[in-house]
Amino acid sequence: MLSTLLKYAEEKHYCPHCSGDLVLCHAPAVHVGDGLGWGSEYLFVCLNNDCPLFVKGWDYIANQYGHVGSYRYMEIPNSKETYNMMVAGKDAFTGSIVDIEALIKQNERYQEQKKALAAMETCVEERNLEPVLAILLDESARLDDRKKAAELLVALNDLACIDPLRNHTFRDEHLAMEVNLALGKVLTGNYVKECPFCSELIKAQARVCKHCQRDLPA
Repeated sequence: MLSTLLKYAEEKHYCPHCSGDLVLCHAPAVHVGDGLGWGSEYLFVCLNNDCPLFVKGWDYIANQYGHVGSYRYMEIPNSKETYNMMVAGKDAFTGSIVDIEALIKQNERYQEQKKALAAMETCVEERNLEPVLAILLDESARLDDRKKAAELLVALNDLACIDPLRNHTFRDEHLAMEVNLALGKVLTGNYVKECPFCSELIKAQARVCKHCQRDLPA
């Protein structure tokens, strides 16, 4: 899908009414003409509000149909089909522009997730904390995958996970609880605890924090 969109983004299409560039937009779910789909998820649309078709369309529709509206020129990708599409207002399609950069970033994030999930299969044997943190800190990752990553924290028993996870705000409360429980086990497994005043790691049996010099609760 991304490769198709990138191909569309490189194509140049022009409005025959104003010679302006057509903009790649998401297609409406319903074809206004027949109530069916467009046969494409995307459309090339003229969004120029100074386009003669758009400017003159208001009077034409008012006189012809007694409605408020105008027309925008559009083309269907990989097709010779073109339409003067009736629209209800000046904002029509302006909120449907395809954000190619956002899609590229989304795809990159997805590829990184796939790589991290694959690495998680052998992360305990390889003592590799990185893929576990990558999934846990990615709020777009699947919840089930993040819960699996939380379970691996205990097996890895790596104190390097404490700071990044403590400094992350988890949107899912249940996952946050599971991570917190796992971190508690990691601390216990390494015979350390967190100072309640400065949050630095200290020995489990310490009575005074070596970092902030505060007396610790018994």
